[in-house]
Amino acid sequence: MKQKRNPYLPLLAGAVLMTSANNLFAQTEQEWKGKITKSHKTSTPYKVDYLKKAKAGSPNVVVILLDDVGYGATGTFGGLINTPTFDALANNGLRYTNFHTAGICSPTRAALLTGRNHHSVGMGLFPHFYLSADYPGYDGHIKPNKGTIAEVLRENGYSTYQLGKWHLTPDDESTDLGPFERWPSGKGFDHNFSFLGGATDQYKPDLVEDNQHIKPDGRHLTAQLTDKAISYITRQKAIAPNKPFFLYFAPGATHAPHQVSKEWSDKYKGKFDEGWDVFREKVFANQKKLGVIPANAVLPERNDFIKAWKDLPAEEQHLYARFMEVYAGFLEYTDYEIGRLVNHLKESKQLDNTAIFVIIGDNGGSKEGLEYGVTNKTIRFGADNITREEYKKYILSEYDKIGTPDVKSVANYPLGWAQATNTPFKFWKSDANAEGATHNPLIVHYPNGIKEKGEVRTQFGHVTDILPTIEEIVGVQQPEVLRGIKQDPIHGKSLAYSFGDAKAPEQHTQQYFTIFGNRAIYKDGWKAGAAHHPNTLETFTYKGETPPNIENNPDKEEWELYNLKEDFNERVNLAKKYPEKLKELKALFDSEAAKYNIYPLIDVEHAAERYKVQFSGGK
Repeated sequence: MKQKRNPYLPLLAGAVLMTSANNLFAQTEQEWKGKITKSHKTSTPYKVDYLKKAKAGSPNVVVILLDDVGYGATGTFGGLINTPTFDALANNGLRYTNFHTAGICSPTRAALLTGRNHHSVGMGLFPHFYLSADYPGYDGHIKPNKGTIAEVLRENGYSTYQLGKWHLTPDDESTDLGPFERWPSGKGFDHNFSFLGGATDQYKPDLVEDNQHIKPDGRHLTAQLTDKAISYITRQKAIAPNKPFFLYFAPGATHAPHQVSKEWSDKYKGKFDEGWDVFREKVFANQKKLGVIPANAVLPERNDFIKAWKDLPAEEQHLYARFMEVYAGFLEYTDYEIGRLVNHLKESKQLDNTAIFVIIGDNGGSKEGLEYGVTNKTIRFGADNITREEYKKYILSEYDKIGTPDVKSVANYPLGWAQATNTPFKFWKSDANAEGATHNPLIVHYPNGIKEKGEVRTQFGHVTDILPTIEEIVGVQQPEVLRGIKQDPIHGKSLAYSFGDAKAPEQHTQQYFTIFGNRAIYKDGWKAGAAHHPNTLETFTYKGETPPNIENNPDKEEWELYNLKEDFNERVNLAKKYPEKLKELKALFDSEAAKYNIYPLIDVEHAAERYKVQFSGGK
């Protein structure tokens, strides 16, 4: 006998189920299995669980992402800057020495949180008007079908917290009126304490709490972030001690402005007086001793944009050393504050069951300090009508302001230190054709899940791998639907296969890199890349005009070829020796470009043109 359809069920189901895709917190629709009659006495209730609980014993997850830190900056990876917290985590966990980011801020963050390549989520560059473009790969809007790890974990019973730099909200969505779909709250975070832009003053930050801007308390931003993180964890432990949490901690450190108290910067007084050339040599030797670079590695030549330290006038050496003292103090102070967070986890007996991922830099060292360094947001050689000698005289007079809370400060070290902190690589932030932009250290610390201590892992990894790694550790599947919206596939590969096996074959075998037209493709140890022209240094050098003899034509740009298994820091260009391999990789890049919306290449020339439109009343 065919059962009659209950006329009341659609109305009742609609009343109790949140299925609208327009609702940011819509639950996945569940089948209601009860029975309904006119009388509750003959009806059968069925409880729908709207709050899914995490599996008993599920680990907490902490992802820490630093900003503008080169491979050779921290002592943990051979650098000359003290980072005892990172040392302890690495010595009791794993160092990944072949891990990669996207090469600049927003793209790395988008790829990290979504597990998808940055162009595929519309973050080929940035969410700002003049640094985005009206093409699918560059519009700066992460769509709901590209869900984040925070959304996945919250749907699986986790509390989720975001602290620090966000840099994924379009400019016209950044006021307290929203909309908030691309704020942290709209991307799966229960609470956030952050700044929405790419950089902020460390003492007067443009601070946001949940969905509104707030007034900072005047202390250093990193201290405020750490206090808030500890507060979130403490409250969680008191209210729901068995509920796990996901904490995304992304301080502005060590992006410009480099600001820190003299207590920290003065610890390095005189320690960089030998200059960036000696720094590179010392770091390179340390890296070999630590085993974080190959034993047969060779240090590349100094980049052409950088002068030999010995050839600099004494007054310039004095100034540049101070820039580095401040940067070093800023980085060590950041390590100290992260140490407070780690110690709180230890004291509250949560550290062993917390999986901590420390990504030391969203890209390599920053070239934005240019030749002499910068201190003032309104006076920058290359961007202003000022000669080299005039700017040099000005910057020498700024010595005492470096690192201070001065209202105009954007302190950033000069180019020589960018390459030095990127040891053993060439080039720097945004040069996605080179390892110096994209090759960053990763530390994984998880006592309950990783028994190996202090070991090195050399398998290729990418920032998109963090999401699937977390899912595997936690024991959840990548959902086909999130908040009622069908999800696009993720692109990363879990790194968990390598936790217990240093020799396990790498599973992430192919990856593209593209920032500002600088581009590369990696496949099974081979890498082909091309520098795009004009690039940012060329543009600044010629004060915003297209440099002479440089044609903006991607088809005419020279590609290089490297075998990273034998030449991990790209010293020997094999393009002429293996033209067929180069041809193969260039074709592969074009294929990836079509797949992930990489073309057209959006560069600094495009950004300059769009900037003029924005500030001339054209938008």
